[in-house]
Amino acid sequence: MADETATPTSNAKTGLTDAFREHFSGDAPFTEKAKNFAKAKPWASAALLGVAAIAVLNSVRGVRS
Repeated sequence: MADETATPTSNAKTGLTDAFREHFSGDAPFTEKAKNFAKAKPWASAALLGVAAIAVLNSVRGVRS
């Protein structure tokens, strides 16, 4: 019989989700959570920042008409 209380292991698809849950849960300030996530997953946070920057640039580009 399998041990049902064991935590599941992360794979490539759930590793980022587990990192989000680990770093953004709790009562710490949001800036502290974001700093901890950026230290743990620098490539993922850089990609997220890049997507956000493109979204802001596209919205500003539409306003300048």
